[in-house]
Amino acid sequence: MNVHYIVIDDNNAEHRDLSIYRIGRINRIRLEDKIYKIYHSLDIGAPDYAAFFHYGFPEALNQLPFLSESNNGLDSWDEAFLHNSSLAMMNTIIETCITAINPEKQETILLGWQDQPIGVAYLRHLDPAGFLAFLKSLRQFIAESEAKGYDLEFIL
Repeated sequence: MNVHYIVIDDNNAEHRDLSIYRIGRINRIRLEDKIYKIYHSLDIGAPDYAAFFHYGFPEALNQLPFLSESNNGLDSWDEAFLHNSSLAMMNTIIETCITAINPEKQETILLGWQDQPIGVAYLRHLDPAGFLAFLKSLRQFIAESEAKGYDLEFIL
């Protein structure tokens, strides 16, 4: 089989239109609110989204009691909620996971593939140092949310 390799380019509009191009968002909410209200958000760009899954953060974080419609916890293509009482533990888990990331190790990962009409493998270059900067922002977002009594909604 002849396979074409495509490295995702965030500046290419055609690449951003691909279903394999995934982004996410984390919202500050209050689960007890009578109406759905977002108090603040943190966007997860496509490079950080890919790194988040590549480095195993969802698996590590799923020891927390996420609420989700699918009952899969924190997972791609899903929405999950985490109560404020679990946010300190979330930051502890993230802190532990960070130690496994080598900021100097450049990697190219396989995001997905298709067989038809032609074989295509979609790849992404990871920026571990950039991802670590995102995780620093995420940890701050979580700490502020915990201190202010917010719960979190993950749209992945």
